Amino acid sequence: MRQNAATPRLSGRTAALGAVVVLAAATTLANRVLPGWAYPVCGVVTAGVLIGLARLAGYRSGELGLSPRDWRHAARTGGLTCLVVAAGFAVALAVPALRPLFHDGRVGQPSPGDLVWLALVRIPLGTVVVEEVAFRGVLPALLGGGERWRWRPVLGASALFGLWHLLPSLALRRNAGVDAAVGALPLPVLSVLAMAGAAVAGVALCALRYAGRGVLAPALVHVALNSGGLVLAWFAGRGG
Repeated sequence: MRQNAATPRLSGRTAALGAVVVLAAATTLANRVLPGWAYPVCGVVTAGVLIGLARLAGYRSGELGLSPRDWRHAARTGGLTCLVVAAGFAVALAVPALRPLFHDGRVGQPSPGDLVWLALVRIPLGTVVVEEVAFRGVLPALLGGGERWRWRPVLGASALFGLWHLLPSLALRRNAGVDAAVGALPLPVLSVLAMAGAAVAGVALCALRYAGRGVLAPALVHVALNSGGLVLAWFAGRGG
């Protein structure tokens, strides 16, 4: 039984269903409808709507991983984990067999200005904010979690995180490393594997969220992985 929560105006079940509908609409808009410049706007607005739903259901900021009192601890936890990410990138660059992983046709050859936009605006605001708020903050809470790890909410939110990657997974063959490794697989099989991988990653990011006592910890690592990988893919494409 949750204690000291605000008086709810929505049931947790209604808010959870609403969150899933909002996310389904958001991924369709972001991947199929909206122009590129609107992608971060969609991410921020979606995150705000999800937080609003959770607050209407009576959930506190701490239950959503958004408590300001925990930001310092979350930043320290996320920052230390980013060092591990950086070490992993260094190893991948040092091993010739792993370098094709950075040859991602989805990146193309953006100008340096576009690269800054992608790495510092589009990814952090359009991808990381909404995914961390949704799948490490709001959904675990609405599914019965709280400020401590609980398997059922974590697995439920992570499964939805896997489904969230359905539309992006359809372009995976444009990554040279992925295509070389599993390009012979039918696209539906490749898509399912990608979503399963995203779900597993979701569990790991949830673990970081609870270890760091906030969504800032996995958000920092998420930016390091996505934006860092993008920058490395850009350099790889230029022969750098």
